[in-house]
Amino acid sequence: MTRSMPVALFLFSAALLGQNETDSAPRKVRPLPAGAVPVKPPPPAPTPAAAPRKPVAAPSRAAAKSAAPVPSQGTSAAEDRVIESKIKAKLAKSKIGLDGFTVRVQGGVAFWDGQTGVVQHKGAATRMAHTAGARQVVNNIRISDAAKQQAMANLAQGRRRDQAKRSEPRSQ
Repeated sequence: MTRSMPVALFLFSAALLGQNETDSAPRKVRPLPAGAVPVKPPPPAPTPAAAPRKPVAAPSRAAAKSAAPVPSQGTSAAEDRVIESKIKAKLAKSKIGLDGFTVRVQGGVAFWDGQTGVVQHKGAATRMAHTAGARQVVNNIRISDAAKQQAMANLAQGRRRDQAKRSEPRSQ
């Protein structure tokens, strides 16, 4: 006895779902396209027996800017001392060491304090802490008003000759 193709596919699909021909209410099964091979879904992954984790809220930017110490984020006090000593060694070798910045590391977070007369020193301090291994940097370095005024004047003046784009024709 030969059955037509759609009926055979329906019965085969029904067999995969645990139905047989005698079920009174057949389930709706999408027929497979011609030439397709049915695939059984993989068994569900075993659930781990470990205790469920509590979600941890990420600190906001405003909280990160505060000078209050952050609780440990996975680094020990010994690791913090190593990171701090690396930062201080880099600071001693650098020109920005002359500005007298103070740095401390707690929980993998470097906290900078001080004042500078050069705008770029603030960014250099942040990069220095990151390269030394700090996971996060809170930069409380203040830039003097004179340095801010000088930076605004430089921007208003435009590019200097040595910073001119090479694609522009040179003036004679």
